[in-house]
Amino acid sequence: MVSVLKAQKMDEEWVTELNKKLKHLENEISTRVGTKRSIYKVPSRMTEKNKEAYVPQVVSFGPYHHGEEHLMPMEEHKHRALFHFLKRRNMPLQTIVDNLTKVVQDLKDSYDSLGEVWQSDTGRFLRLMVLDGCFMLEVLCYYAEMSDSGNYAPKDPIFSAHGMLHVMNYIRRDMFLLENQLPMLVLIELAAAMNRRYTEKRVAREFVNRLIFWFTKSIWSGTGECLHLLDIFRKGMLWGSPKGRGEYIIHVYDDRKITVSAMDLQEAGIRFELSKCGLGEILFKDRIVSLQISFNDRVLHLPFLFVDDATETMFLNLIAFERLHVGAGNEVTSYVYFMNAIINSVEDVILLQSHGIIHNALESNKAVVQLFNLLAKDIMFNPDSIMASMLYDINVYRTKRWVTYRAKFAHAYHLSTQWSPWGSWSIIFGIVLSIVQTAYTIYRYYHPNK
Repeated sequence: MVSVLKAQKMDEEWVTELNKKLKHLENEISTRVGTKRSIYKVPSRMTEKNKEAYVPQVVSFGPYHHGEEHLMPMEEHKHRALFHFLKRRNMPLQTIVDNLTKVVQDLKDSYDSLGEVWQSDTGRFLRLMVLDGCFMLEVLCYYAEMSDSGNYAPKDPIFSAHGMLHVMNYIRRDMFLLENQLPMLVLIELAAAMNRRYTEKRVAREFVNRLIFWFTKSIWSGTGECLHLLDIFRKGMLWGSPKGRGEYIIHVYDDRKITVSAMDLQEAGIRFELSKCGLGEILFKDRIVSLQISFNDRVLHLPFLFVDDATETMFLNLIAFERLHVGAGNEVTSYVYFMNAIINSVEDVILLQSHGIIHNALESNKAVVQLFNLLAKDIMFNPDSIMASMLYDINVYRTKRWVTYRAKFAHAYHLSTQWSPWGSWSIIFGIVLSIVQTAYTIYRYYHPNK
């Protein structure tokens, strides 16, 4: 009897303790859902591909990498940029601090993994936002060649012809890293403080968006709400891209097991053409990046892609943002999956280059194949995406009987030009036998007595 009562008491204590934890969890979930977390630390399971791709090289923005030894030299330049920012506009520092103080909690809530030091020390966090925000805004204005951004000395280490040539490309690369983002609200508040015309938040937001799209060389107007610079860059890539067909029915098979190399597609009679990028154009270090892909009437339209040492970092951070931010979408990830599906060999790369779809600035064509293999490793494929629809359409086309014959003949011709005509003749003979067998089967079906 005593043991039963003791067990009941333990059950009651366990239930009470669990209820407290559930209540605490309920409050935590409602708080997290209610906030706009958009800047994430990339988990180790994702950084295994390339740890350096997520780490800034010369400058830190925000708290995640602040204070790292190799980034400290840039802190001096941040202070000088703040001095020029205030002097040019004859603005007291307190004005900026007051503007950011009003929204400081929203700024903190933008970070998914903000440490306790930054949470508790609001003054330190505000100083970081002021310094990093003004420096980023100065970089954006300098790229936009604004008339009031040229009060730097001709020999300034950053904001000069020398800086543009030797430093700015590294700063620009660091500004597109997921862990190195600043909340868009910081730039909006700074823009509102620097110009009385931008006191209305909508106008200030549009001004900042235009600066960023100038920075990325996009021709989109840059209206609408965005989270940070990486988010705007991604939206520019998707602007004008075909939307997924909601009514599309995914058939019962695994698209991820299908390999549709560029060479196979060409042998099946599919032509490659460069997409006519309209409003979806965006330049990243003077290269067009757009996700406008379409397949119609045996023509596969693909966008131009400049592949160099920065391509891997760019796509890894965009993929990480799509994976970590709920509601971001899956378009960039699907694009990478699609490109990996059609690039399986050096011949595929050469074929896409010959059609002006890829410009390779890496050391070899094999490096392009390895790049997409790395990017597509462990990514989740969305079966409801437009890429899945096109994969299905392409493979339905490839399974047609006459397309199969054509592909075999084209493959045989390719082998004959590469190796020996005897191998191709044997394949052609096999195709002829297949056609005869098919015709005989049809004949017997309609003339069973004969």
